[in-house]
Amino acid sequence: MAKGITDRQIDHLLRRAGFGARPDEIDFYSQMSITDAVDTLVNYEAVVDDVDAHIGQNGYVGTTTRGVFSPGSNITDSRQRWLFRMVHSDRPLQEKMTLFWHNHFATGYNKIAGTYGAAEGARYMAAKASEDPGKVRGQIEMLRDNALGNFRDILLNIAKDTAMLVWLDGRTNTKAKPQENFGREVMELFSMGVGNYTEPDVYAAARVFTGWNLQRPGSAADGTQHYEFFYSAGNHETTAKTFSFPIYADGNKTIPARSADAGMQDGIDLINALAANSNTGRYLAAKLWRFFITEFRDPDPAFVDRITSVYLQSRYNMREVVREVLLSRQFWDTASYYTRYSWPVEFVVRALKDIGWRGFSVNDAIAPMANMGQTLYEPPDVSGWDAGQTWFSTGAMLARMNFAASLANNQKFNLLSTTKQYGTTPESLLSFLLDELRTAPLDNSVRGELMTYLRATGAWSGSDAQVQTKSAGLVHLIAGLPEYQLI
Repeated sequence: MAKGITDRQIDHLLRRAGFGARPDEIDFYSQMSITDAVDTLVNYEAVVDDVDAHIGQNGYVGTTTRGVFSPGSNITDSRQRWLFRMVHSDRPLQEKMTLFWHNHFATGYNKIAGTYGAAEGARYMAAKASEDPGKVRGQIEMLRDNALGNFRDILLNIAKDTAMLVWLDGRTNTKAKPQENFGREVMELFSMGVGNYTEPDVYAAARVFTGWNLQRPGSAADGTQHYEFFYSAGNHETTAKTFSFPIYADGNKTIPARSADAGMQDGIDLINALAANSNTGRYLAAKLWRFFITEFRDPDPAFVDRITSVYLQSRYNMREVVREVLLSRQFWDTASYYTRYSWPVEFVVRALKDIGWRGFSVNDAIAPMANMGQTLYEPPDVSGWDAGQTWFSTGAMLARMNFAASLANNQKFNLLSTTKQYGTTPESLLSFLLDELRTAPLDNSVRGELMTYLRATGAWSGSDAQVQTKSAGLVHLIAGLPEYQLI
């Protein structure tokens, strides 16, 4: 990669590997080469993760509390904490990959809450072990901890995750009645993908995971009581299980019969096999193409081959995989700029970074995001959000425009202070705000309409009142453009 990085390249990198760029992020990355910038994003453990400590402090986007802020037991607070992190974390790629895995291992809060109650539902989705009396680590915290970890470890963790064991009914998977949901999805959606397994494989996988259930240690009196993974030997089906694909390095496709006590190894053997399967590498490469490169064209076969090779050679190290994605020729091809449709959460967080957040609460973004089609911790089903153009129904686009309007109005005093020096002419104001809210290239006709809006009320005086009104209105119009919905 060539030395030096331009503002346009930083913007592209942080739209994809983060949620847009705060001004301080532009300054920070502008001192680097592309390779150094990618390495900084990928090796995020070198950056202190103290972002949660700033919740409620001046200078940061606000949160709305109902009594004590409790993201480990109140799902609205869980959503607020994650949005806050997306805006302010100095580890943007960690949050972006956590979102990627949340969609990949799509698990919905409502089923967990319907089974164990609202507080427990939030706990198993979002609790931090360091804050929870029973040391419960919610699913999203597990995915954040493993955001660029080893894919085999992520698969094993998700198979033992309390929320997943409820979501895909693993808690009821017994030798008397094998439950197929997780066995199917661990192959179809979580690893190899459609077409690389058979229906008999699904039944074999269900039997492999019999006994991967839940127990409830701890005490209700001190709040430590909780559900957690438990291998129930008496519920494990012990016979051999044969698959249509290799389980072991020697090509053997059969997991041998084992005693019930040793039977947990069946699931570990299958997870090891799925992680090692080249189809898993190809499946992940294609998903990473759509997430990081473009949704406008099919994955480049050369890209898929290279990413799969890195995945296998690194023994499933997602840090190496994502680094290769972000340094790829296809990522930096200017034809890939602005060729992915922003998810509602990406749109909201980027707008906060671009427009401002002082005096705004992330709580006020939750309902608009739902109207746009996305509720964090609540994907529509196990296959996740449809994404792509499907985000843009008429109602969802209206919700985006309404959010842009409410945020711009909320920030109008702050906008005046940043735009005042550029308000001497409508041309300079438009130029400044289009540079602040970078969009896909605009047709001259669109620029003309924006200029018509600025000139609509007669002579331009550049007064504070005029600049304030027009800045807020212009920001609303820009953030509501189709071109701003692309990242």
